[in-house]
Amino acid sequence: MSPSQPSQQADSGTKPPTPTPRLTSLDVFRGLVMFLMLAEVLKLSNFVKQFPNLTWLEWVTFHTTHVAWVGCSLHDLIQPGFSFLVGAALPFSLVKRQHEGQDTWWLYVHAAWRSVLLIALGIFVRSLNSDATNFTFEDTLTQIGLGYFLLFWIARGPRWLPSIAIGVILLGYWIAFAVNPPDADFDYPAVGVPSTWTEHQTGLASAWNKNSNLAWEFDTWFLNQFPRPEPFLFNRGGYSTLNFVPTLATMLMGLVAGRWLLSEPNTGRRLLQLAAAVVIGLTLGWLLNEFGICPLVKPIWTPSFALWSGGWCFLFVLVLHVVCDVWQWKTWSFPLVVIGCNCIFVYLLNGTIKGSIINALHRHLGTTVVEIYGVKLTEQVDGIAVLAIFWLLLFWMYRNKIFVKL
Repeated sequence: MSPSQPSQQADSGTKPPTPTPRLTSLDVFRGLVMFLMLAEVLKLSNFVKQFPNLTWLEWVTFHTTHVAWVGCSLHDLIQPGFSFLVGAALPFSLVKRQHEGQDTWWLYVHAAWRSVLLIALGIFVRSLNSDATNFTFEDTLTQIGLGYFLLFWIARGPRWLPSIAIGVILLGYWIAFAVNPPDADFDYPAVGVPSTWTEHQTGLASAWNKNSNLAWEFDTWFLNQFPRPEPFLFNRGGYSTLNFVPTLATMLMGLVAGRWLLSEPNTGRRLLQLAAAVVIGLTLGWLLNEFGICPLVKPIWTPSFALWSGGWCFLFVLVLHVVCDVWQWKTWSFPLVVIGCNCIFVYLLNGTIKGSIINALHRHLGTTVVEIYGVKLTEQVDGIAVLAIFWLLLFWMYRNKIFVKL
């Protein structure tokens, strides 16, 4: 899925770095992120609704769905995890490509190609149920594509640049929103926000209210530059094109983590760096939200959300690195590794043929409602079947060393 690569060697005259063995922890983290995405097909929140008296099960609904606006569930960490891992993989990719003798100019060409392809794939996925091309840029792949070339450019710069860039991006993005709050009499129902909406923020935090913020304002101009059946007025979920800016900060956090995993030879120091990033990200994200400085909102990827979700990503990396790479406890992780080694393919599978598989199962096996003691399990049985089919396909690809890459 990439253009023909020129067979040229590095002309620096220095010996290219030796590639580092693939880290199991990163593949396991990828597999976990993609599994959580695929697990949407289980529709566990609908399953829980059949037990209204078991209030302790509400945490299942909370963590398998997106929060309404302010806050963060496990489900809200899927996209940040995917984005974080793009950055974490980049240092390893660069070492591999330099070892193969690729010239600097070709590395930039490949990064530009990858950016364009990710944007195109995101638009393709979002257009599947449309009669024409749906020019929208909030899809995960599109968001990564919009920031990928900048990620690559920063990765090629001085070692201190990613950390500085994270701070500049998040502070600048916060200022841009903070100085553009909505008018006191803003017509929220006109932009798809009902008058009964309970997530409205007040004071400084109101600058991040749904479909009344800077990112929404930008999209009402930008998205209407493309052909559309009717003018763009708002996104029902509040998502926006400009999310790619703080998403870039998340990818840069992953880049920092990847460099520590690749280059820090002292295990204790490496773990301490990751632990410090966990504390800093979670603490700053919580404080900004708690004191009303910047609400923690995933749909518009606020700076506080970038920090909070980044802290959780660092924590996942830290724990999995200790278990899989330091302690070498890997056997349990094989099912996730199979998924994690083909994450782009998994994303496209989920966005394209999941519904077709369910329809085929119903067509050939029937649609009789599955019940056990009065509990309807049709959706969960369908979901388990889809997950099994996907995993077996990925296992076959893994065994045959077929890995879809951009």
